Amino acid sequence: MAVEDDPAIADLLDMYLRREDHRVYLAADGERGLELIAAHRPDVVILDVGLPGIDGLEVCRRIRASDAAVSVVFLTARDDEIDRVLGLEMGADDYVTKPFSPRELVARVRAQLRRAAATAAATTVAPAVIEVGSVEVDLGRHEARRDGEPVGLTTQEFELLAFLGANRGLALSRRQILDGAWGDGWIGDERTVDVHVGQLRRKLGDDLPLVTVWGVGYRLD
Repeated sequence: MAVEDDPAIADLLDMYLRREDHRVYLAADGERGLELIAAHRPDVVILDVGLPGIDGLEVCRRIRASDAAVSVVFLTARDDEIDRVLGLEMGADDYVTKPFSPRELVARVRAQLRRAAATAAATTVAPAVIEVGSVEVDLGRHEARRDGEPVGLTTQEFELLAFLGANRGLALSRRQILDGAWGDGWIGDERTVDVHVGQLRRKLGDDLPLVTVWGVGYRLD
């Protein structure tokens, strides 16, 4: 699904996504976008930040309040680092700035779908629960719990936590984490890892023994 107020860009997204045999829903503002998301529960939402009325950041916040599983890819003309970080902190899984390559954007959508499919296949074959202190990572339910209580994580936050949990005790570089949690075809800034690590720490607090290894990356003890 694409929520984009520029008709030319919306038509471009529609054309390229349909070429890949995706079912596409279009909305020109945040309010209509939220209505369609609730009605159709899309796998991926391409979300323009600068929407009229309810902007993309608020739309993302409302999506995350009701559904942590849907992947959100921000599309925006803003290229400032603060805006990129804010977008990720609001729960976006990826971030593309205008002007953009439609082929690259479609590739990013494809990557989000691959990760979701791979997670579903892995958990169907071998459901497991990874325990890290008082935090449980339930691969079968795609759910994180702290002291038995579910914690709302985005899809990418969960993938990051699951990858770190599967490699407990190992110091992992940002590149290794990107390849393992995002997939080796992921394109983007390694700072994405730092932002998502910050979100995990904020949501799980001291219950998550996640250590910064200076000069290397991160280690989950």
